[in-house]
Amino acid sequence: MNFPTDYASIIGRLKSVDPESYGKSRNFMDGAVTQLSPYISRGVISTKMVMDHVMSLDLPFYKVEKLVQELAWRDYWQQVWLAKGDDINRDLKHQQVDVENHEMPSSIVEAATGVNAIDHAIAEFYDNGYLHNHVRMYIASLACNVGKSHWVTPSRWMYYHLLDGDWASNTLSWQWVAGANANKKYFANQENINKYCYSDQRGSYLDVSYSEIDQIPIPNELVETANPALETPFPECYEIKLDEAKPTLIYNYYNLDPSWRSDMDANRILLIEPSIFNDHPISKNSIDFILALSENIPGIQIHVGEFEEILVATSNEIIFKEHPLNHRYQGTEDSRDWMFDVKGYFPSFFGFWKKCKKQLQ
Repeated sequence: MNFPTDYASIIGRLKSVDPESYGKSRNFMDGAVTQLSPYISRGVISTKMVMDHVMSLDLPFYKVEKLVQELAWRDYWQQVWLAKGDDINRDLKHQQVDVENHEMPSSIVEAATGVNAIDHAIAEFYDNGYLHNHVRMYIASLACNVGKSHWVTPSRWMYYHLLDGDWASNTLSWQWVAGANANKKYFANQENINKYCYSDQRGSYLDVSYSEIDQIPIPNELVETANPALETPFPECYEIKLDEAKPTLIYNYYNLDPSWRSDMDANRILLIEPSIFNDHPISKNSIDFILALSENIPGIQIHVGEFEEILVATSNEIIFKEHPLNHRYQGTEDSRDWMFDVKGYFPSFFGFWKKCKKQLQ
């Protein structure tokens, strides 16, 4: 899948979204997915911006509801992160049970699990930084529930390579599959994979019924484990120049919105903090992606360093957008473009969604 980085192409992709086809086909590998996820995760566009466009299409709500609901999942995970903080980095609701290792199956890293559709998707993933949502769930089920790895290591591996990596969505979705953020584990058998991936594989270790799948021993293909080395390849750092007469806008991995305060005469800095990316490492593909996206922001400068260095370098106003990773920032915080006014922690998405739907009505 190709992800252009110029803003005109991104807006063109937004305007071409077909919510009705999305609702009918999104679970299939060739379904009418929006291909907007990396731009939402990087803050180039917002969930609300997509929802507003979809709602402007003058379609009956039942034809757009599934897409709006899936967008709301993103805001929901962010609200959980805001409420729970670092607790999302641990088993949130329940301890993951039946764990035999805290690494991950080597065969997943090597795209050699023996499940053909998954191996093909992983091989492409390394090139394009994208996985269909169903495949993400398949991989998580394979790693955690069949291979019996704890969710932390494989979730970090996936986040590292995702162009649309969102720490909350990725971490909490992995916990949902592994049963640490849900009341049961999610399993996918070969029949399910064949259906949605259009494969016809038979005889794999997943070619069993759902009544049997949670009882199978760890397959030989998943026994060997590894802890992948994940290091962020930081771009070259150049000296930045701040005009003291101007305020400074801070952009980062989660905010690359070209329209944000675009009429303001300001210093514009893309801040890449080693302290963040050592804890949440990302791949060269992801670094290259954000650097390309930043070119949509006139006059932006790249700074590899900590926020405190910007704080020392200017006595004028510093402005940034709300995000859980910005807790050390000081200055003026702009709210993010939330879809709804529903805030706070909800133990289940559907409790959150019920309140959101009332606002739509």
